[in-house]
Amino acid sequence: MPSNKRIAFWVSEKKLLKLNWQELETISKKYGFEVFKLCLKKSLESQGPFCVFVHKMTDIIASANMGDIRCANLIQEVETYISQNPSLVVIDPVANVRRLIDRCNCYSIIRSTNLATYDVFTPNFCTLRSGDRESLKQQLKMAKVTYPFICKPILGHGSKKAHEMSIIFNEKFLSDIRTPCVAQSFINHDAVLFKIYIAGERHCHVERPSLKNFQASDRETIYFDTSDVSKADSKSRLCVLDPEDLIIQKPKPDEEVIDIIATTLRKAFGMDLLGVDVVIDKTTRKYAIIDVNAYPGYEGFPNFFDALLECISKKLSSDFT
Repeated sequence: MPSNKRIAFWVSEKKLLKLNWQELETISKKYGFEVFKLCLKKSLESQGPFCVFVHKMTDIIASANMGDIRCANLIQEVETYISQNPSLVVIDPVANVRRLIDRCNCYSIIRSTNLATYDVFTPNFCTLRSGDRESLKQQLKMAKVTYPFICKPILGHGSKKAHEMSIIFNEKFLSDIRTPCVAQSFINHDAVLFKIYIAGERHCHVERPSLKNFQASDRETIYFDTSDVSKADSKSRLCVLDPEDLIIQKPKPDEEVIDIIATTLRKAFGMDLLGVDVVIDKTTRKYAIIDVNAYPGYEGFPNFFDALLECISKKLSSDFT
């Protein structure tokens, strides 16, 4: 273990308000560490030394990708510091977070794994950047994206707009598509979503409300915000099953499959703090991964700070053996 056992911690002010900082300090001390709030407005060098950097800079990275000069400079400074301190443990590596927040990259990474052998898949998708109706039809056909499909912003972080989506039910309303976006086939799943929270070698899953079942039809485009639909106490009408879809028993995930998803994606993304949104296909009972997030909220994750400090300890031990 390094002689310096300081953990630099950076999350947004909004996320900072939601976590129990005093508890994090207490748990860190239990594992022999000192944790402090890193300030990105000061030089990182002046705040060192520290052996671990835990962060959620997803919004800054996303804003930099969209051309924000200030955010680009911040990320550049952080990456320069990391490169100059090769022994620093970063949770999670900036380059890996950058790959994850692009939804098309994210889905492609999932497809590159062996999860399909366990009946786990990501629904058909494609990136729509522009084009007239015929061009959009052709792109969707080539990618085997079927109606209805969901239009999602390409970047999964960066602003409230990252959670603003729409459901397109037919060709007639292709003009409603707001490009650029990722189009992904909608999977009927009886309005039940499972969030897998991964923290190092530990993981757990919680059930959340989700969109009801839909079919291709003449209906107009539906616009929604995922933060409204999938929160634990959601009252959205979009989460209420139609009478013909009412079910006696909600789907229950196989714990072994959940374990495989968590282990596989942690390795595939090269990240330790992940949230995975999974639904179970109403017809085939296969598991569909519809989104992956960096450093999620961990609501319902027992003893998250212990899991985080265990992860940090193991990483430092392996680096110094």
